[in-house]
Amino acid sequence: MNRAMVKASRIALMGFDVDGVLTDGTLYFSSQGDEIKAFSSLDGHGLKMLQGAGIEVAIISGRSSRALELRTANLGVRELHMGVENKRELLLELARKRGIDLAQCGYMGDDVVDLPILLASGFSATVADAHGEVLARVDYVASRGGGRGAVREVCDLMLRAQGKWQAAMAEYLA
Repeated sequence: MNRAMVKASRIALMGFDVDGVLTDGTLYFSSQGDEIKAFSSLDGHGLKMLQGAGIEVAIISGRSSRALELRTANLGVRELHMGVENKRELLLELARKRGIDLAQCGYMGDDVVDLPILLASGFSATVADAHGEVLARVDYVASRGGGRGAVREVCDLMLRAQGKWQAAMAEYLA
C-alpha cells in the first residue's frame, strides 16, 4: 500500500474546497449579480458514497454562494462552512468537536491559500490542474481537474484504502 493510501486509510473527516476542486474554478455571474456554479455529478455521488461509508464530509470554502448551499443540501452534507478565512483553524475546531486529531482529518484543495490546511491534514489531495506549489506538497494528485471528477477519484481512493469499496459497490452490483 502506498503512502497516500496508508494516510487515507485513517481519515474519519474529509474536507473539500469548492472553487477549483468541486468546480473548475470559473466564476460565473448573471447580469443580476447571481453567482452560478457547475458541479460534477460524479463528484457528488462520490461524496454521498463517502458519507454512506461513515466518513464525514465537510465543505470548507473561502467564498459564500447560494448555489453551494443548495448543492450541499442536495448531497446531505451537514458540515458546510462558507466565507472561511482560516481553514486550518476551522479543521482543528471540527476535529476537537469530534474528539479526533488532525491525522484523522483530510483535505482537498487546489491553491496556495489551501496550503496551511493541506499541510496540517493527515491526508492531503489536490486536482491535476492545481497550483504548482500545491502539486508539490500533497499526498495525492488526482488525474482529473477540478469539477471534472477529481473529487470522485479521491473518494474512491479513500473507500479502497479503508476497505469499504466492496460494500459501497454492493448495491450497484447486485
